Amino acid sequence: MRKYLNLFDFKQKVDYKTEVLSGLTVAIALIPEAVAFALIAGLSPLTGLYAAFVMGLVTSVLGGRPGMISGATGAIAVVIVSLAISHGPEYVFATVVLAGIIQVLAGVLRLGKLMRLVPHPVIFGFVNGLAIIIFMSQLDQFKDASGEWLNGPALYILLGLVFLTMLIIWGLPKLTKVIPSSLIAILVVSGIVIGFGIQTKTVGDIASIQGGFPPLHIPKVPFSLETLGLIFPYAAIVAGVGLIESLLTLNIIDEITETRGRGNKEAVAQGAANILSGVFSGMGGCAMIGQSLINISNGARARLSGIVAAVALLIFVMFGAGLIEQLPMAALTGLMIMVAIGTFEWASLKTFNRMPKSDIFVMVVVTLVTAVLHNLALAVVIGVIIAALVFAWDNAKRIRARKSIDDQGIKHYEIYGPLFFGSVAVFNEKFDIQNDPKEIIIDFMESRVVDMSAIEALNKLTERYLKVGKKVHLRHLSPDCQRLLKNADKIIDVNVLEDPNYKVVVDKI
Repeated sequence: MRKYLNLFDFKQKVDYKTEVLSGLTVAIALIPEAVAFALIAGLSPLTGLYAAFVMGLVTSVLGGRPGMISGATGAIAVVIVSLAISHGPEYVFATVVLAGIIQVLAGVLRLGKLMRLVPHPVIFGFVNGLAIIIFMSQLDQFKDASGEWLNGPALYILLGLVFLTMLIIWGLPKLTKVIPSSLIAILVVSGIVIGFGIQTKTVGDIASIQGGFPPLHIPKVPFSLETLGLIFPYAAIVAGVGLIESLLTLNIIDEITETRGRGNKEAVAQGAANILSGVFSGMGGCAMIGQSLINISNGARARLSGIVAAVALLIFVMFGAGLIEQLPMAALTGLMIMVAIGTFEWASLKTFNRMPKSDIFVMVVVTLVTAVLHNLALAVVIGVIIAALVFAWDNAKRIRARKSIDDQGIKHYEIYGPLFFGSVAVFNEKFDIQNDPKEIIIDFMESRVVDMSAIEALNKLTERYLKVGKKVHLRHLSPDCQRLLKNADKIIDVNVLEDPNYKVVVDKI
């Protein structure tokens, strides 16, 4: 019988069975990645597992996107690895705490709304690049301890188990959705490997996951300005990378579930989770799109699945390490390859002939930067900058002027399109100061003065007309524009009922 509940502030019908089974699946999938990311960061495996537990639990309870999974991530590991090598784990823990404080402040200041500035081609590129990263990271499982590619029976066994896992995940939902297909795939493949004694790489071959409850541990670093100066740059980058990944993942899950998460609340939750991760011996982290998609594809939509995943992970570490270490990596590799296939926006490839070339360029650049540099935050920032420059360039070409001379010999310039720093040069070319009649009217009814560069362009243009003794009338400017123009009292015709009302972007510093 299906049961329902409301967990905390999320008014969503929750299926106990789906949430619990999905949480167990996610917990199993979290283990090898948490261990791997900790090793990448130059830390012990338990720092990654503790981070996955704390991050997962806190964000599931407090976060703004039920169903989203957080834990130790590769993006964070790449940022902190140099600090871990040069100064040790204590400075990493302190950095994670400071990063959490920054993220909490970002949430309190409601900076989550800045994600609205990320255009869709950037999200497409981010998702596609992330899918490539997830897939490429699984190729390491096809290498031996010395880094050489497997061959012979070892390779064939691994390939067979991986394909069997993928086949179950793909085919089982067509027969029944009572139990998550990913969990069944892991159990079936593990049963075959353990039951028949098949020799293949297991979780235990990566590292031991045996441990206790995360110890409460205040970072042992000097509380001084020198320490702050050392860790602040790392903390700022960790905070930024974590928020970008988390809020983009939130947006992706929003699209899949056709619901709306709360970005600022998620930022506060990520910050609180990182603060607690740092004081409970964890390496910190952020939202994990791979595990989040596993959870969502299993049908989980509420907080319970994330809570179960975090608690189950801790139980595995404390009491079930011996059993979990026997799980074949082939099953988890097959699962993550299916996640990569599901993550990739295949629809984006079909839009190449329909999307503007600039959007295609942005999407490809973000995909390549994400996939090649493994720097998701940098990829998103580059994508946003390129998209903004393309937008400015396109709008700079759109400004135009309709010219006419009325019965009284007055020349009219009707301006269309935004006047801003990018369109100032084209705007100035529209006017023939020497040959214009003694009186002209420049009408901005269909235009908008956007920034200080536009104001300066108007000031210079009117000064040039006034120097040659010609009278200029500017019509339909906002009150803000009128106040900023030097010659406002001489050249502006005020039309109170028709003048627009907007603010010009100016630098008041």
